[in-house]
Amino acid sequence: MTPTLDLSQSTHAKMIVSTPRLNLRRAASYQHEKTTTLSSSSGFKFNRLMFSPPPSPGLPALVPRPRRSSNGPRPSRVFRVVAWIAGLVLASFVVRAVLKKNVQVPLVSWVLEDREEYEMVGQYDLPDFPTPIAVTDRSGRSKWTVSIPPTYDFPLTTKEYSDICAKCQEVAAHVRELHGYSTPSQQAQTDYYYEDPYFLDVGDAEKRGLLPGVEGKAWKVTARVQDGHFVGEKADGLVDKSTCKTSLTFVLESADAGLGPTLMMLWMAYGLAQREKRPFFIDDSRWAYGDYTALFKAPPTPDCAPPPRHEMLPCPHNARHLVVSAATAPQTFGNSFNLEYENLRRNNVDRERPLFNLARVGYESLFRLNDDDQPYVENRVKELRAMAKVTEGSHNNGMVVGIHIRHGDLHPYEYQYNGAYIPLNLYSQRAREIVEEYHNSSTTLGGEDPVAKQHSFAVVASDDPDVYETDEFSGSARAQEQIKLASKQHIQQANPDRTVMHKFVDETFGWEGGFFASMFWSLGRSTVSNAGKDERQAALANADAKPSAETVRLRSLIGRAYAMDLAVLGRASDAVVCTMSAMGCRLLAVIMGWEKAMEDGRWVNIDGDYEWTALSF
Repeated sequence: MTPTLDLSQSTHAKMIVSTPRLNLRRAASYQHEKTTTLSSSSGFKFNRLMFSPPPSPGLPALVPRPRRSSNGPRPSRVFRVVAWIAGLVLASFVVRAVLKKNVQVPLVSWVLEDREEYEMVGQYDLPDFPTPIAVTDRSGRSKWTVSIPPTYDFPLTTKEYSDICAKCQEVAAHVRELHGYSTPSQQAQTDYYYEDPYFLDVGDAEKRGLLPGVEGKAWKVTARVQDGHFVGEKADGLVDKSTCKTSLTFVLESADAGLGPTLMMLWMAYGLAQREKRPFFIDDSRWAYGDYTALFKAPPTPDCAPPPRHEMLPCPHNARHLVVSAATAPQTFGNSFNLEYENLRRNNVDRERPLFNLARVGYESLFRLNDDDQPYVENRVKELRAMAKVTEGSHNNGMVVGIHIRHGDLHPYEYQYNGAYIPLNLYSQRAREIVEEYHNSSTTLGGEDPVAKQHSFAVVASDDPDVYETDEFSGSARAQEQIKLASKQHIQQANPDRTVMHKFVDETFGWEGGFFASMFWSLGRSTVSNAGKDERQAALANADAKPSAETVRLRSLIGRAYAMDLAVLGRASDAVVCTMSAMGCRLLAVIMGWEKAMEDGRWVNIDGDYEWTALSF
């Protein structure tokens, strides 16, 4: 019997009846089920049709369509990857900045030779030569400092030092303009100790990340013993000392062949360092006269070690570690220095008293001759003083009048003698006048003392060996006879036989006429190599060439003779007659002391109406 469809017992009150036109297909969710035929009506469950109605042709499918497969990544995924990478890079940069105390990548600029400004970004792309630079951090704050590569040779050349000082003013003005100030203040122009608010010392610039610096304890040790020779410092003793917080280093290198200007600057620099409480160092690695200790004893040794060489700056003056040399002396001892230290309330020589005192401090600490020359000078001073001593017939001793005569390539200030030299008779005449003025009223009753006059005499020191043979000074005593500069005539007299064959030597070299720079630079060198060159070209070529050991030895002998002449004249003389145009004359005043030289009037200048000054630029 065929079963019938009974709908009376259905639990649903309503029923969806499709229209005749509706195609009763299974939904997509049933596509994977096994099909059920109408013939097996017992297994067919009609409630599936009621609970899963077919979709309406006017509505979207209830089940989402499968996504299409794609061969490449979608753009949104690429953007997410790029964003992740950028975030990681930014995070690493921030962490690195925090670890390095907020190091920023600066903008760097400096002045080239043609005064064109070149700018770049990146602190590790600094110039490979010493120069002042302007730096701008990422906050837009502009500063300036001096960049010297840590591995650069020390000391710098005289030209490099002078170029740095010239460019410092340009870079400082550029940074000042970036801050809205077109002209420097009056204080900045005149105040010797003015501190530029936009200047960063090398150490501070390294801490802020504006200069890369060199890290590592091993470098800190080797940096102290790198190129350069500090007088009195031993390499094995530097490691145990802490680095000086401030310092002043004087570099004994100069294009001037004369020793006098270097000594005056050295004494002034030492006095200035003591005034500013800076430890003082001397570098003699390229000094034309050789080792400093070949002429003088080593200076007092500071309790600290010199700083890394790239932190030693020639400018500005408020730099933590200052370098002074003949090339930078116009900046260190220029107009602002004079305004700071001169006694502006005085119009006479008392105006220079503070500068004199600075030089005197340097003289007392540094003018100590070597172990061979110092005993000789002391004995020579005693000998000369004994010659002037009166044993009987007078209460006064004779006067020792020192006479310093400079010839050679230095000419007087006095206009009428500017192209020549002060006549020798003016020296001898002034020396006699000094003796007459003093001993005409030197007795206890204010009368003349002829015995003291008879025991008075002159002591002469000159760079011209022919001066000692003149009529004016043939009977005078030499300041010292330890080292003599001989003329060609004296050398030929010492070797009179010209018929005897000798090993070939260069042309006889003498000091006729005095000290000439070209002769000094040519010491120990063959004249054959300078054939075809004029005197100036030969001097420049010899000055730039590295001197031989024999050349250094000869130069050292000249320096020792000059130092002993000054020591004997300054310490043995009751009065000194000299010319202000010669630096040796100014040094003699310092050796004599202010009271004796200036207050007592025993320092006598016969080269115009000029008063004592330390340095002239």
